[in-house]
Parts: sequence; C-alpha cells; structure tokens
Amino acid sequence: MSTDYWWQQALPVPDMAFAEAAGQRQLQLTKPPGSLGQLEQLAAQLAACQRRRDPQLQRVRICVFAGDHGVVEEGVSAFPQSVTASMLANFAAGGAAISVLADQWGAELRLVNLGLVGGPCGLPGVEDLQLMPGTDNFAEQPAMPLEVCLAALQAGREQAQAAAAAGCQLLIGGEMGIGNTSSACALASALLQLPVAELVGPGTGLQGAALAHKAAVIERALALHGPALQGPLDALQRLGGLEIAALAGAFLGAAEQRMAVLVDGYITTAAALCAVRLNPQCRPWLLFSHRSAEPGHVALLQALQAQPLLDLGMRLGEGSGAAVALPILRSACALHNRMATFAEAGVAGPDA
Repeated sequence: MSTDYWWQQALPVPDMAFAEAAGQRQLQLTKPPGSLGQLEQLAAQLAACQRRRDPQLQRVRICVFAGDHGVVEEGVSAFPQSVTASMLANFAAGGAAISVLADQWGAELRLVNLGLVGGPCGLPGVEDLQLMPGTDNFAEQPAMPLEVCLAALQAGREQAQAAAAAGCQLLIGGEMGIGNTSSACALASALLQLPVAELVGPGTGLQGAALAHKAAVIERALALHGPALQGPLDALQRLGGLEIAALAGAFLGAAEQRMAVLVDGYITTAAALCAVRLNPQCRPWLLFSHRSAEPGHVALLQALQAQPLLDLGMRLGEGSGAAVALPILRSACALHNRMATFAEAGVAGPDA
C-alpha cells in the first residue's frame, strides 16, 4: 500500500504574469535591451516568485543544518568527525565564513543540529533536534531509519515555514557535516546513474590513494544498497545525511511557502536534486549561486538545468557561496526597481 507524504501535494508555481511585466519594464529602462544580462532574468524570476512588480530581498534567512556521518569511520575525510561539532560552535560564536557573510549582508543566521555523535551541543543560538547521534555507516547499512529521514525532511520544512512566517523573502540553506561529500557523491551517482569516478572529489582535501579509497567506499555502498534504491526517498534514507535530508525538506517547504531559494554548492545541490526528484514542481523556486570546485557539482547542475551565478573555485560549503552571491540578487532587484524609464528620464528610447 502506497504512503502519502506531505511533499507529494501540488506545489504553487511562480506567477509568470509578474515575470512578463518585469520583462516589459526592463525594455523601458534607460539601457539597451538585454544589456544587464542575467540580472534582468533574476529580477523577473524573483518578481514571479514574490508576485510583485518590485521584488524585494531586504529580509534573507540563512539556515545551516549540521549532522555527523557514520561513513567517516571508513577514512573518507581528512578531518576528524569532531570537527562538525567544533565548527557548529564556531558558527554560533560568529567566527566561521558563513557567520561573517551573514553579518556582512544583514542576513538572519539560524543553526540547527540534526544529529551529532556527541549528542546535543547545548550552545546558545543552536536548535538541538538531535534526531540520532549521526548517521550510521552507509557502506555497511542504511544511513538512517526511514522515520528519522522523514523527521529530517520535516525539520527542514519547518525551518522554511518559520522563515516565511517571519517575512523572509529568500532562503539560503547551508550545511556542516564531516563526511558529507561522500553522501553527496553517493546520492548523485545513484540518482543520475553516473559512475562514482566522475563525481568523487577531494572534500576536505583528499588526494591520490586517499581519494581512490573514498571512491571505493562509495562504490561499495552503492553495490550494497543498489537493489533497494527505488526512488529519491530510498536514496536519501540509505545514502544521505541528516543535514542533506533537512535541506531537501527546506527546499520543498520553501516552494510550499512561495519563497525562493538560493542554492549553495555541491552538498546543497545534491539535496536540491533530491527535492526536485521528490516533487519536480519545486524546481522553479530554486536559484543557483555558484559552481563548486567539487567535480561532481557540474553533473548535478546539468541535471537540474541550472545556470549558476558565480564560478570562484569555492568548495567550503556552509552556504558561503550562496551568501557571496546574495549581493548579485539584491543588485538585480535594485536595478529593476529604481532605474528610471526612458520616459521618466526624458531620454530617447531605442525606437525614437
């Protein structure tokens, strides 16, 4: 008997009448048609998502989800597992890249612990959900029970709901979890049916034999779970991370709330692919910030037909690439809303 899940409901669609109106306004602004390039398309997309002629991005929420990964016991990371909790503390203290960027751009930063090996972190400013003490080693067994995967998806959804209720106009999802590039690679390989060798990357800095070992561990996991991978939910449960499932839930929840999402890098794009596979109607609500230096990111972007805004060689995660791209979206809105039209400026238009 089939089970009905919340994300299977019909999702809202952006209102293309506002995108068309935005396009018409762009033709009247004091510039040659199309001369602002992708900025014009961004303004139109945000107008459609927000259903307003003057899209706004004053209130942006960055939600960083954290979780540990059992596959780290296989030696797939250059950093010890304890770094997940240490970096979460660094986020809360304001010392991490995403903390600096959130402060720089006036974005609200939310931190959510889905499951650390050491238990709840108990830090001010961190929401301790602690669904389980990190995932299990997916090279040996499913990463998490189905009910935990569903709880992580719901946790992400609730963060999107809270952001929408607070009047946020854009959601940025970030992640922290030592070992999560292995999960992202496994998910990408399973969902895209591509070889691990085309997708695996250095993560925290692996090279040579260590990188080959990481690929072998992921291949072993895919061989173990292959017959049971019947869809994106199976892939998330068996190969994903708690934070990746929460990100997928947040992206679906944002679409449910008619709120645009700015997707970060490799990990969050793997979560975005899971979200789109769970409900393809989620896709129009997703904007993509940058192309990660992780090799597998290109295939994920291609699968999602995504055109990222930046290519800076970044692969930090945390939501940092999306935060760096945020001023571009704000610039698109400012130009669209505040530039004079030819008539307002008394300037002869292209047809004069």
